[in-house]
Amino acid sequence: MYKELIDKLKPNFDKTIEYLKGELSGLQVGRATPSLVEDLMVECYDQKLPIKQLAAIQTPEPRTITICPWDSTVIKNIEKAITQSGLGLSPVVDEEVIRLKVPALSEERRRELVKIVQEKVEECRISIRRQREEVWKEIQAMEQRKEISEDDKFRAKDDLQKAIDEYNKKIEEIEKKKEEEIMKV
Repeated sequence: MYKELIDKLKPNFDKTIEYLKGELSGLQVGRATPSLVEDLMVECYDQKLPIKQLAAIQTPEPRTITICPWDSTVIKNIEKAITQSGLGLSPVVDEEVIRLKVPALSEERRRELVKIVQEKVEECRISIRRQREEVWKEIQAMEQRKEISEDDKFRAKDDLQKAIDEYNKKIEEIEKKKEEEIMKV
């Protein structure tokens, strides 16, 4: 019975991992990737839309991103969104294309990015711990209602911890990979 609770947690943990990957992919690591700008929200057509829904995003060179809007009337809106994003990129409008040069990272900026990675990883771990606590409380309540035995409660605690350890290891691998990527570029 408690196994169902733990099994229900795993999709939530997977979503947490995917969220972390998405957050980390948007960090500038000194080379151009479409993920750097594709989710920036642009105000146009009386709503906010991500750039990826308004334009084709390409990386023709390792440090260059080109954004080619499907509707040239939104080019100024995209330029404004990039300028205000805090990414430190300066858009250059060339007729109907926006070009972004991704600067090389300084040692100081690399250290800042590693701190940001660590903060995002910690947010992810906190989310997993919070979910674990909810399930643990439910398992304890099941034991108090005599739905499971005390032995089952402790077995459930061990199974729950195994699942947590498995996902924490995945998070640690993602963190290590991203830090290496930032520091070696």
